[in-house]
Amino acid sequence: MLKVKNISFGYSSTTVLEEVDFSIGIGENLAIIGESGSGKSTMLKLIYGEYDLEVGEILWNDIKILGPKYNLVIGYDFMKYVTQEFDLMPYTSVEENIGKYLSRFYPKEKEKRIKELIKVVELESFSKTKVKNLSGGQKQRVALARALAKEPEILLLDEPFSHIDNFKKQSLRRNLFKYLKGNSISCIVATHDKSDVLGFADKMIVLHNKKIIAKGTPQELYKSPKTPLIASFFEEFSTINDEIYYAHQLEIVEQSNFKALVKQSYFNGNSWLIEAEYNSDSVFITHRNFLEKDTVVYFNIKK
Repeated sequence: MLKVKNISFGYSSTTVLEEVDFSIGIGENLAIIGESGSGKSTMLKLIYGEYDLEVGEILWNDIKILGPKYNLVIGYDFMKYVTQEFDLMPYTSVEENIGKYLSRFYPKEKEKRIKELIKVVELESFSKTKVKNLSGGQKQRVALARALAKEPEILLLDEPFSHIDNFKKQSLRRNLFKYLKGNSISCIVATHDKSDVLGFADKMIVLHNKKIIAKGTPQELYKSPKTPLIASFFEEFSTINDEIYYAHQLEIVEQSNFKALVKQSYFNGNSWLIEAEYNSDSVFITHRNFLEKDTVVYFNIKK
């Protein structure tokens, strides 16, 4: 189990995190969300031991995570950290990058392990390709596979799918998180993307103004967002009479007490997102049809 116990941290005189406290169990997936600059990446670096911690402590099972003052080499064998800078070997192949840290004394097992991980990240067609010839998204997938090669107990991921195009992103998420669950590997994902969280995370925490402002399951935070910041992570929303409603919770009807003026219609695939003005504020409503600008509409809150 990972325990982050009441930590505070800053750079020079600037405080980044205050009184942060959470834990995750073996094989659990925790998502950390928050705006840019909220401390997500700093949190991962502290867990990895990249910085020295003055207030609070971080423990993996009974091992205290220490920074560069105490460790000549940053990091721990049981932990892997995949940053947005991949640190790969550009002039060697995909399979050579993944197999870099695997034992040469068991060549058959090594080859089997490399093939397994190449399949997880869907790079079978590029196994012999030099990394320098890959796209940014393909390099990110190599970095993920290499992090898994030595079977870490906990994996830290900083925006792990940010460079990967939408054609591969969904299946790669499923493959990766299924692999982690199947092998009881704990995972912490720092992300801006709700698709990295919904359906995969067991827990999530929200960082804002240096502190955790909410924690719970994705379902709990989605269904009852305490603040507009939390709601905005998941979907377009409106605030009506101090209550937060997602666009799909509002519906356009023939007559009601809520009257609005259409400002824009956005195509969403199987529906349209209608932006309308209500009491001088914008409201967002999911609707089955396109609506012309300046159309007067009435809407209700679904029960």
